[in-house]
Amino acid sequence: MNEFFGLFDANMISSILRFVTPILLAALGGLICDRAGVFNIALEGMMVTGAFAAVVGSFFTGSPIMGVLLAMLSGMLISLIFAVLAINLKGDMIVLGIATNLMTSGLTVFLLRTIFGVKGAFQDPSLQGLSNIDIPVLKDIPFLGPLLSGHNLVVYSALVLVVVVQFFLFRHKLGLRLRGVGEEPEAAATLGVSVNGIRYLAILLSGLLCGLAGAQLSLGNVTLFVESMSAGRGWIAVAAVMLGQAHPIGVFGASVLFGLSDTISFRLQGMGLASQFTDMVPYLVTLLSLFAIELQRKRRSLIKAEV
Repeated sequence: MNEFFGLFDANMISSILRFVTPILLAALGGLICDRAGVFNIALEGMMVTGAFAAVVGSFFTGSPIMGVLLAMLSGMLISLIFAVLAINLKGDMIVLGIATNLMTSGLTVFLLRTIFGVKGAFQDPSLQGLSNIDIPVLKDIPFLGPLLSGHNLVVYSALVLVVVVQFFLFRHKLGLRLRGVGEEPEAAATLGVSVNGIRYLAILLSGLLCGLAGAQLSLGNVTLFVESMSAGRGWIAVAAVMLGQAHPIGVFGASVLFGLSDTISFRLQGMGLASQFTDMVPYLVTLLSLFAIELQRKRRSLIKAEV
């Protein structure tokens, strides 16, 4: 019992946002695509590419900021390939998403061995990670201090981006057009809106955000790269978009739920529980959430049928 309560200590509280951030950033990218009428399940591949590119950029330039920038650019490059195949060549988005995830998984493994000459993981003392920022006054407040202070710039940017995306989608002209393209593409086209252009923008933004999520994984949470480092977080981000009903606030809440389960998983493993058991916690929460979504949909269908 004491070990159970010891799970929720200051260290765990301070790690919550670090685990939430990659899922949140990727989910915001998926949300933007969803609102534009693009079902993007390539978030996983864009994220792992960003994680690898961040390490490459930081290692060869000595600057973690350059690593983050390279991560965002690499995520956008992968998303551009996805966009060309999906929009111009009319490929099936589900097939393309799976293909993108498989391609990037193999590509990062190949580049890891080609560039660094190692297998499995790369770690070096000269590799610079993202530095944390202590917020004066706030850091001394119980609970809020460990929760909100002492994080890097990517974590704080993710929180700000929730508000930015909310404003963009519901207050900005371009965001309103993006939603119009997702809801009624034919009507938007008759008003002179470039449907393909808007969808390109949405996919590229998702790539940028997933690249940023990958940078948080490899330079924020740790300072190394491991093969398949995203570890299913891109798929969890897709579930967060569904659970949050493609709304920034809802997606934030879903990301916190999944990030918290990820945090608990790592802490349970640190307490001596078998990794085979603890690794399934985030995915179990994801499955239960998807089950809840399906029940909600059936309930709504029954209500409509009765009306």
